[in-house]
Amino acid sequence: MSDALLNIPCTTIKGEQKTLADFGGKALLVVNTASKCGFTPQYKGLEELWEKYRDKGLVVLGFPCNQFGKQEPGNEGEISQFCELNFGVSFPLFKKIDVNGADAHPLYVQLKKRAPGMFGSSGIKWNFTKFLISSDGGKVKRFAPITKPEELTAEIEALLR
Repeated sequence: MSDALLNIPCTTIKGEQKTLADFGGKALLVVNTASKCGFTPQYKGLEELWEKYRDKGLVVLGFPCNQFGKQEPGNEGEISQFCELNFGVSFPLFKKIDVNGADAHPLYVQLKKRAPGMFGSSGIKWNFTKFLISSDGGKVKRFAPITKPEELTAEIEALLR
């Protein structure tokens, strides 16, 4: 696992330093999240994917972001509590980050390069954009915010084979 994408440092919502490689060679579903968005109910579907596939080799990772309509105004404690109380989220959450612009987190800089959006646009358009990453970091596939987590089942199962 020498892929540079997997070695980018990220900070968990509890302040621990991690890289994607720390998740033990599993496939990853990386999502920029928000607590006050029309897509926020997708937390439920993301948690269901986590519960269904975590023992089969998938890790769901949530990266809160306040860049779209200021829909993630809380601090890390508030975000964590909201996700747990309202959606039973138990998958790993990370510190709030920027996904676009000069302060975009290096992980998102790489994800956008490897899986540009429609028409070659690399910017993240809204909350709940999803990136499915192979266990070796070699394949990255991007899904729009309107793509519901349960619609990724076939893609996830193909990746886990």
